[in-house]
Amino acid sequence: MTSAAGDKTFEGSIPELYDTLMVPLIFEPYAQDIAQRLRGRALSSVLEIAAGTGVVTRALARTLAPDVRIVATDLNAAMIARAAEVGTARPVEWRTADAAELPFADGTFDAVVCQFGAMFFPDKPAAFAQMRRVLRPGGVLLFNVWDRIEDNAFADTVTQALAAIFPADPPRFMARTPHGYHDKDTIARDVAAGGFGAPTHVETVTAQSRARTPKVPAVAYCQGTPLRNEIIARDPGGLEAATAQATDALARRYGAGSIEGKIQAHVVVVERDRAPAG
Repeated sequence: MTSAAGDKTFEGSIPELYDTLMVPLIFEPYAQDIAQRLRGRALSSVLEIAAGTGVVTRALARTLAPDVRIVATDLNAAMIARAAEVGTARPVEWRTADAAELPFADGTFDAVVCQFGAMFFPDKPAAFAQMRRVLRPGGVLLFNVWDRIEDNAFADTVTQALAAIFPADPPRFMARTPHGYHDKDTIARDVAAGGFGAPTHVETVTAQSRARTPKVPAVAYCQGTPLRNEIIARDPGGLEAATAQATDALARRYGAGSIEGKIQAHVVVVERDRAPAG
């Protein structure tokens, strides 16, 4: 398995660890942000792409009016299965779907949302074109992406700790993919190439990641993301040692007890033009 291929592999124990550790660590604040940005809009249907284990889906189900149809999709069946198992405050539709080949008719949804998924799309303009296609004229695309890894404290610390273990071939999943799509000009070009106009609004949102102990983010990153695949590929029996190394690095930098560190992301709002698609 190449590193690029492994970046999209969320299987085995990853979905559960991702949901129980990563979601409260870094995803919940931004899920609430997305849901609140849709509050007050006239909506009848919302599509979520790259729903993962459902943190945004749950926020949408709590925030939007009960009569708003919510469809949540993800490429990884294991992640959607975990999301469906955890459930939501009200019924939603769970689907396995590829963002580049959305199985919905043109103009089906009033809003399309995508939390921290665009970084994983192999052909980003093609995925944005699909999002535009399924949006009704006047609909809104709302997505977020992580800022550079240096502005995301725990991810950066864990990545540096693993580089010390594997200096000849450091695991770079976090820097390469989750934090590899942060340039605003590149994002704007990809959105435009997908048929939209320029983003209506781009906002950089900073929050704090908090954990009871340094071990929590160490396990979250090393074992609850595809970073796990990179560690095992380099040392099949080294996952626990790598996690311990990351734990020690976090403890040295942030302390041995309850810790907190900066997280930062860009939130992008794109309004679909009201003219018929050409």
